[in-house]
Amino acid sequence: MADVARLVGVSSQTVSRVSNGYPGVTEETRRQVLAAMRELGYRPNSAARALKRGEFRTIGVITFTLSTTGNVRTLEAIAASAAEQGYAVTLLPLAVPTQDEVKGAFSRLGELAVDAVIVIMEVHLLDAATVSLPPGIQVVVADSDAGDRYTVVDTDQAGGARDAVRHLLDLGHHTVWHLAGPEDSFAAQRRANAWQTTLTEAGRFAPPLVRGDWSAESGYRAGLRLAEQQDCTAVFAANDQMALGLLRALHERGRKVPAEVSVIGFDDIPEAGSFLPPLTTVHQDFAEVGRRCVEGVLSKIRQDVTDAEAETEHGTTLVPTRLVLRDSTAAPPKAPPQR
Repeated sequence: MADVARLVGVSSQTVSRVSNGYPGVTEETRRQVLAAMRELGYRPNSAARALKRGEFRTIGVITFTLSTTGNVRTLEAIAASAAEQGYAVTLLPLAVPTQDEVKGAFSRLGELAVDAVIVIMEVHLLDAATVSLPPGIQVVVADSDAGDRYTVVDTDQAGGARDAVRHLLDLGHHTVWHLAGPEDSFAAQRRANAWQTTLTEAGRFAPPLVRGDWSAESGYRAGLRLAEQQDCTAVFAANDQMALGLLRALHERGRKVPAEVSVIGFDDIPEAGSFLPPLTTVHQDFAEVGRRCVEGVLSKIRQDVTDAEAETEHGTTLVPTRLVLRDSTAAPPKAPPQR
């Protein structure tokens, strides 16, 4: 900084004000200082700046798996939104979804330069009795029902599932089968609960639930079983990958989609429109989820700076879904096909 100041003929304080974006410097002086920085290869010391200001402009993200569409796209959206606000993201992946791993991740936060944390994690791993949050670290949770203990941002899972089931019922299907996600997933649980509730409210019988693990392969295996159910004319799959496997199984078993069986997914992955047939699905706004997560932690950081006694706000913010109609759903056949 002193070298830059000597080259331009200004004080080190002036260089500091330009480096930190503070006002009170003429545009001509600012231009000369920036030119000198480039000439000398000067870069501000972010660690020293963080120690002085008490902030690191970095958000930590804790997550278990990057193999699911939801986690990957949520993380991508968080990183993009953080960058727009001038923040970097530090990822803390967990090897296995256990309490010890979660506790270890939070412990490591004490060693890392982060101002706040976004957790993409199932709520049962955030038991307040066993996980101690580091002092001074603000937390927002994505994809959880922990709203009574944390600030949560989530997709309206139940609303999206209701729209999917109602669409199929409105087409004339007597009932809707459900290919659900894994039992330990709260998103899968909410979608399955909404599926059953919507059928019950419509006075329809809920068929036995069929479960997968989010993968296309599990959708294929489940689809082989569903293809044998001659009274199955409509299936709501809890995600698009399982719907893809389901479509393959129905095709192999000679069940035409949508002439004999309608299929609807959840997520609206970029490839959904290229399925055969193009998949009707529930669109999740991952970009908005990421933006609101970042907005939430930044709000907490600023609140923490301005009011150390302020209450931490808990509760859940739901991001709306929308139904995307394509070619995989239609009215049911006049009568079940005879085989």
